[in-house]
Amino acid sequence: MGAKALSEIQALLDKIAEYNRESDTALIEDAYAFAEKAHANQFRHSGEKYIIHPYSVALILTTVEADDKTIVAGLLHDVVEDTEYTIEDITELFGKEVAVLIEGVTKLGKLEGRTKSEQKMENLRKMFLAMAMDIRVIIIKLADRLHNMRTLKYHSSEAKRREIAQETLDIYTPLANRLGIFQFKWELEDLCLRTLEPAKYFRLVDEIASTRAARQAYIEEVIDILREKLHEAGIQGEIYGRPKNLYSIYSKMIRQNKELSEIYDILAVRVIVKDIADCYGVLGLVHSMWTPMPGRFKDYIALPKQNMYQSIHTTIISPNGKPLEIQIRTEEMHQVAEHGIAAHWQYKEGVSAPAKTAEKLNWLRQMLDWQKEVRDADEFMESVKNELFDESVYVFTPKGDVFELPTGSVPLDFAYRVHTEVGHHAIGAKINGRIATYDTKLENGDIVEIITSKAGKPSRDWLQFVKTPQAKNRIRSWFRKEQREELIARGKDLFESEIKRYGSLMLEFLKGEKLAKLVERHNFASLENFYVALGENHLHINAVIATIKDELRFEEPKPQPETKPFQEHRGNHIGVSVRGVDNVMIRFGHCCNPLPGDEIIGYITRGKGITVHRKDCNSVGANVDPNRLIEVEWVGETDGKFQAEIEVEAFDRDRLTTDIMLAISETKSAINSVFSRSIKTGSALVNMKIEVKSHQHLDYIINKIRKIKGVTEVHRVIHGKQHEK
Repeated sequence: MGAKALSEIQALLDKIAEYNRESDTALIEDAYAFAEKAHANQFRHSGEKYIIHPYSVALILTTVEADDKTIVAGLLHDVVEDTEYTIEDITELFGKEVAVLIEGVTKLGKLEGRTKSEQKMENLRKMFLAMAMDIRVIIIKLADRLHNMRTLKYHSSEAKRREIAQETLDIYTPLANRLGIFQFKWELEDLCLRTLEPAKYFRLVDEIASTRAARQAYIEEVIDILREKLHEAGIQGEIYGRPKNLYSIYSKMIRQNKELSEIYDILAVRVIVKDIADCYGVLGLVHSMWTPMPGRFKDYIALPKQNMYQSIHTTIISPNGKPLEIQIRTEEMHQVAEHGIAAHWQYKEGVSAPAKTAEKLNWLRQMLDWQKEVRDADEFMESVKNELFDESVYVFTPKGDVFELPTGSVPLDFAYRVHTEVGHHAIGAKINGRIATYDTKLENGDIVEIITSKAGKPSRDWLQFVKTPQAKNRIRSWFRKEQREELIARGKDLFESEIKRYGSLMLEFLKGEKLAKLVERHNFASLENFYVALGENHLHINAVIATIKDELRFEEPKPQPETKPFQEHRGNHIGVSVRGVDNVMIRFGHCCNPLPGDEIIGYITRGKGITVHRKDCNSVGANVDPNRLIEVEWVGETDGKFQAEIEVEAFDRDRLTTDIMLAISETKSAINSVFSRSIKTGSALVNMKIEVKSHQHLDYIINKIRKIKGVTEVHRVIHGKQHEK
């Protein structure tokens, strides 16, 4: 190991020793040496050796006083993703705990058939799951992202730089905020601004620098006054000025449409005291000296943020007549404000987070819960961004339980946060004892009551105004489940009725092992999924019947083979004449439903007479015995009834199916079944089985349906053929 490497390791060990005198220095040294070896032939975009990156990540982790295993994982975090070493190698050399952390930050391999957005979604899903198991995963990931942002300027592609910066701003800065690691959040935000808006960033830097001395002198004046008042009151505390980060100043300028000279709270005064009683004592002193601004007081001690942040914020009119924010907190609260969840985490072998800390991660578990069912990548990313941003309101149940919700939430968001069933059965809401509409925005301190009924159920309109991903996901899930149940019933009915049409021969496929094998042959994981596919018409019933025929080794007719020559004897049955056979039972094939006027052929079925098919019926097998084919023809007029299946495509509207049925009834045709569904935005498909006398009768019906308002296409459905228009 070279002199530079030894120097770097010693610098890292010195940083760790500042907060952990019992650190396993040998473990840290071994991890550095292994990382240096693994990345020996790799370089960063800056031209530096790759080891500088994991080393820098480890240094960043010391700023949140990370434990040894986290530091080691930081040093090794890219080994599995970027070198030939495996997670098993890491487990063997550094233990299971380190391996789990590295596995959590390692991206998934490229997923075949996935878009870039879908790949990103799955990687984030994996990271969130790993976070829920061990929050140190995201602390390592944030440190990794912070160093990558610091060196982003070396990336040759401007488009890639902007993409990385935007992702950081959308996902990683709000994550740092959620975890209360503000030192990461502020630096990440500023680095993103530098990449996304470089001209505005450097202009802002110059403007702030030009007025820094004057602002600092003014803040020192306020601090001196406040320090004297605390001394008189016997309150010990530390007081100092805190400059706000560039991104927060820039955001306020954009939000309020103001220039920098019009933004007064670029600096804030922070007061750190020994206990909570002193916090409120300082607040009283501040308000006695200066006038507080209405609506600018926030007590995060009584109501901590979800990221565990606690402090009192008040904005006063300062001696120069301009607003000034003052933050008051204890030393313990300050540690949490600086290091976030890392300040609460006990970095010891086999010790999990304290119960209080685990409770504060409920937002992560809720997010994991709703995102399991989200499959659309854009919807997933939008929901993650909405859930992570931390602008919140605090509302209460009538019993005094407090709930934190995103700003802009409505009573239904509250209902679904309380419990899914409360949301599903909501029929009304009260805010502060008064009836309120579902789209009323909730405000801090509101007491919210949800009125429920067993008869209540969600409305699709709710999706237009609910704010939280949890509420949106639960509402969508309810409709998916309801629709699924309808499709299951529809598919089951279609399957059973079609099977029964074939008589006793196919009844064994309605249940038991035969049905299970049928479902398996069509590649469905469950019977319910099989019925859903039939109900949606994604799986055609004729395909299922064909599978059953194949199972039973049905021998169907083939149109090409030479048929038996006509004999002199003729038999006549419901308009069909069979040459060479008399007084024989005749039936019509359900696969093609031949009509008078169609070209037909007969097939001798042992023990069941002759089945009549259309000559172009595509269900005819390739291995038909030509001796079982016989020529048949239509004869004379017939009053028989024949089944035909038609399909109507039309613009979706009220009474569409009713109008079609009325048109058919006017033609003296009976309707045996009706099935309609939406096929695309604004369109519907209606499938009907009807009784007709002939091909000409069917043509008459089709022409009549074509005249109905909104109908775009009508055709006869024939198994094995597309259709007849």
